[in-house]
Amino acid sequence: MKTAIVILNWNGREMLERFLPSVVRFSSGQDRQIIVADNGSTDDSLDFLQKNYPAVRQIVLDRNYGFAEGYNRALAEIDADYFLLLNSDVQVTENWLGPLENTLDHQMNIVAIMPKIRSFAEPDRFEYAGAAGGFIDWLGYPFCRGRVLQTIERDHGQYDNPEEIFWATGACMLIRARLFLEFGGFDASFFAHQEEIDLCWRIKSAGYRIVVQPASVVYHVGGGTLSADSPRKTYLNFRNNLAMLYKNLSARTLWGVLSIRLVLDGLSAFVFLVQGKKEHFKSVWQAHRDFFRMKKELKSKRRENRKRRRGSPTGIYRGSIVWRYYTGRKISPVR
Repeated sequence: MKTAIVILNWNGREMLERFLPSVVRFSSGQDRQIIVADNGSTDDSLDFLQKNYPAVRQIVLDRNYGFAEGYNRALAEIDADYFLLLNSDVQVTENWLGPLENTLDHQMNIVAIMPKIRSFAEPDRFEYAGAAGGFIDWLGYPFCRGRVLQTIERDHGQYDNPEEIFWATGACMLIRARLFLEFGGFDASFFAHQEEIDLCWRIKSAGYRIVVQPASVVYHVGGGTLSADSPRKTYLNFRNNLAMLYKNLSARTLWGVLSIRLVLDGLSAFVFLVQGKKEHFKSVWQAHRDFFRMKKELKSKRRENRKRRRGSPTGIYRGSIVWRYYTGRKISPVR
């Protein structure tokens, strides 16, 4: 099989009913298979699939392993050249998959690729989780072409050029199966959030490329599992970002960057407190506590990453995206 289109589902019957039809309609092909990996759902997702989409393969996990380990376990059971990771709340479009497959078919140094992602709610705008390709700044803050912090641009075709990027979104990513497995897949300790950035960082550091192909367009709802107001999401984002930095930064920059980030995170926690968001305030400090508890495990992962490293990866913005954003300075796409 060439491409396995794998949707990780957790209590997402409503999303499957709404968005799976577009996947089935626009993803046909002899060398493609649609698979729903169920992450221990307690709703009627599996019954819905069996009744309405018996041709869709099901992989049933015994409990909710989170996004990272859920995908790791499901993909280990699939034999394909390419894995297409697709959120259950994504509406695909006609001919969406061809440009992604064609790029990997003809450019062997590219390991992963993503489409242009627009908002399902506002189709003329980019969507937060990926937009037109992801980058990070030197302090580890992620941003995208078309989305910087909370500012999301309208799509006027300004990013319609294929571009090498730093990270491809886990909401819709086509990746070479062999290399996904060789790199160990997602870091299961992340559970959810930023695991795809960590994986892409490891891939880039080994000398491979990741790109966005805007000839492919999908529409994403976003926030289907954890909303932006969730203290749990705050916890995972702060903890996982520090873990990612610890695993992937060079020895020369690691402690300087981490020291600055710990201070900035503390300021963010204080802002949450001033805003009356006490649970988010607690989440930041819990994230720091658990990051330090993870350090022994992270050290071994850092050593493994260093063995694969073939140089400094491209796509890291050497300034501060936060500083430029709040001082109103224009941010150019990173090359």
